[in-house]
Amino acid sequence: MSAKNVDYYGRFRSVNVSFRVSPEESSLLNSLVKISGLTKQDYITEALLSNQIIIHPNSRTYKAIKDELSAVAEELKRIEAGQNVDVDLIDLISRITSAIGTLKEA
Repeated sequence: MSAKNVDYYGRFRSVNVSFRVSPEESSLLNSLVKISGLTKQDYITEALLSNQIIIHPNSRTYKAIKDELSAVAEELKRIEAGQNVDVDLIDLISRITSAIGTLKEA
């Protein structure tokens, strides 16, 4: 039998919660998880409980932000003259900007 999965407060996590998302939502979620430095489980739990998601800066977080910004820059280069800008891309840019703002405060 595996070890019990407990959270930071020592609470045993025994309930499994699952849900479906679209491929676009999954991609956005994975991007946000990467730049947060949290596990996907911790990120979703914090987001669902309306807690402020605190980014813990480390080399992995900075690399994830750099990679996401590079992907955004490539997508913006692909778009001609600002036409057909995807709403998800704008949302991702906004969230990355917020994440960078949080890092400056830390």
